[in-house]
Amino acid sequence: MSLQPLEVKDLVKKIMKNEEVFILDVRGEDDYENWKIEGKSVTTMNIPLKEIKQDPGKAKEKLPDEGPIYVVCAKGISSQDGVEILKEAGVSEITHVVDGMNGWSEHLEPVKISKLPGEGGALYQFVRLGKGCLSYIIESDGEAVIVDPNRMTHFYTDFVEEQGLKIKAVIDTHLHADHISGGREIAKQYDAEYYFPDKDDEGVEFEYDPLKDGDEIKAGAAALKAFYSPGHTIGSTSLIVNDEFLLTGDILFVESIGRPDLAGKAEDWVEDLRETLYDRYKNLAGDLTVLPSHFGEMSELNEDGSVSDKLNALYEKNKKLNVDDAGEFRHMVTDNLPEQPNSHEEIRKTNMGKSHPDPDEKQSMETGPNNCSV
Repeated sequence: MSLQPLEVKDLVKKIMKNEEVFILDVRGEDDYENWKIEGKSVTTMNIPLKEIKQDPGKAKEKLPDEGPIYVVCAKGISSQDGVEILKEAGVSEITHVVDGMNGWSEHLEPVKISKLPGEGGALYQFVRLGKGCLSYIIESDGEAVIVDPNRMTHFYTDFVEEQGLKIKAVIDTHLHADHISGGREIAKQYDAEYYFPDKDDEGVEFEYDPLKDGDEIKAGAAALKAFYSPGHTIGSTSLIVNDEFLLTGDILFVESIGRPDLAGKAEDWVEDLRETLYDRYKNLAGDLTVLPSHFGEMSELNEDGSVSDKLNALYEKNKKLNVDDAGEFRHMVTDNLPEQPNSHEEIRKTNMGKSHPDPDEKQSMETGPNNCSV
């Protein structure tokens, strides 16, 4: 019996469970080198479709003798051609990944991080493996707060409706430049409050509730306290949940720190970044669990697929938190910035309400790896 096409949601579950997975990527070499499916248990190989068509036998020789082999392309179309050609060449355990890299980029997998006070109280991290994005739902006593949601809003709304929750508030910790926010859409749909840092208001064309340092937002017995933490943007604001968890937005990651240049102000904001990381955060309790809004490498994932660590542990092992000299820190940050996220200016304009791309354009704008860290 031939393998059935593999849905992205099932591929994600395999990877998060550390099951062995072999991926054959039939996109062009440059596309593959720029962005690919990765994971601790993933083996991946690139053979462009044109090479498979030219010499199926040679392509077959490169593949493992035993499957299953999952073939991926950009949209899940040309991969089906590759599967048929390789089947005719004698590869039996092979199938394609439905919707390809587009689907890989857009799937979110919820992981329960912890219980919280109140009936049904819990904190969930929504892991977007294909883009390195992390977002959150905090629930308690039938109420929910959503933090840094992306444009695939159905993952959050389906979740809260299945749980029978009322969305009380939606929060964006900063003006995002790497992905399109779904915050305003969810808030409007559910008549919820929408919080946004007023210091990041560069002429946004929408109404919002200002998110200011010290503000407290509640979901039942769970409390989120705003903690001003500039550096990635001038308005970046972290959230402390029940004095146990620190949602750091794009300021601090498990293995890196946020970049200060996505609004073209690296030289201005690098000092804010250092002050947040080397002063403001150090005044917080070290046993807070850091929950960032991004991750850069699959090595940052815990065994359950979540991304987190204690604040005091990060001060010990995150090398970018251990640069004593301010000048050296400045050079480390400004001299080592990776390529900027795909379409970051267009994404910023969309998140400001100044641009209104259609769904296909939004998908294209977000294609590619996450590049939010130094």
